[in-house]
Amino acid sequence: MYNVYNPYPCYYNVNIPMYNLQNMYSLYRTYPYPYWINTPMYNPDFWKHLIELKDYGPEPFVVNITEATKQNSNYRTALWTGDNLQVTLMSIETGDDIGLEVHPTVDQFIRIEEGQGIVLMGDSKNNLDYKEEVYDDYAIMVPAGKWHNLINTGDKPLKLYAIYAPPEHPRGTIHETKADAEADE
Repeated sequence: MYNVYNPYPCYYNVNIPMYNLQNMYSLYRTYPYPYWINTPMYNPDFWKHLIELKDYGPEPFVVNITEATKQNSNYRTALWTGDNLQVTLMSIETGDDIGLEVHPTVDQFIRIEEGQGIVLMGDSKNNLDYKEEVYDDYAIMVPAGKWHNLINTGDKPLKLYAIYAPPEHPRGTIHETKADAEADE
């Protein structure tokens, strides 16, 4: 484990030549990586930018939504739920999707912060005639009553936030996985 007060295991060998293979292989046996390459450094400000991901509604709330969205690793986390609006953060695993769904009385706004995918929309479950590729910084507007799905086609989790008007999920909703979300519905 990294020790903040003793960052180098052998302080007098800091400037060992990098291409001394005999010495490098002996270090690999002792440490997971040579200590002169990518040495973790203590950063006291590291924790300041982390956001506690919970439902802050209906109180006034200001947040860096990009940072909160990228920080979220849950399938769904309700970040703010009011009487007429809800903001949820989502992380869709590689090759997975949100799931084909419709909100009869709820308009929805989705913004992709990280990753890529394909959005499908249509008037019925069997007629998804609208198809569009989406990437970082794309916004998706889903009118009430439209069947829709968002599929992650990238090689990393698809990070997004969704805004529902009015709220779609109970206040404080946290689903760690898609299976948890499906079981809850």
